[in-house]
Amino acid sequence: MPLVHMSLLHRLTMRLLFVCVGNSCRSQMAEGIARSLGHDAASAGTHPASEVSPNAIKVLQSRGLSTEDLHPKLIDDIDWQSYDMIVSMGCGVNCPMIRIDQDWGLDDPVGQPMEVFETCADIIEERIKSL
Repeated sequence: MPLVHMSLLHRLTMRLLFVCVGNSCRSQMAEGIARSLGHDAASAGTHPASEVSPNAIKVLQSRGLSTEDLHPKLIDDIDWQSYDMIVSMGCGVNCPMIRIDQDWGLDDPVGQPMEVFETCADIIEERIKSL
């Protein structure tokens, strides 16, 4: 019976990598949300910004989620092969060296009102829960 339980636990907990260009909004929110749902998650970008979007931080904190370890990371510094699934956030990321398992096609909320960030986070949470 413990083997069945371990197998079920493995299917529920995934190693997820969220990629985009700037790694400052969508992919950071996805990383934070996925971690809050019990997944081992990371995010990275092809051209990472210098900081996480303040609105992305506000949205996560308003949901009671930790933002402590969130910071933009370069995809080249990530061992992407160790992840169960790699998700492009939908910003036309072209990473010929890595596999992309899903492209979520989300519009970048940068520069948009707070409501756009909140809607984006809601969509991200729904999609992570459906994996």
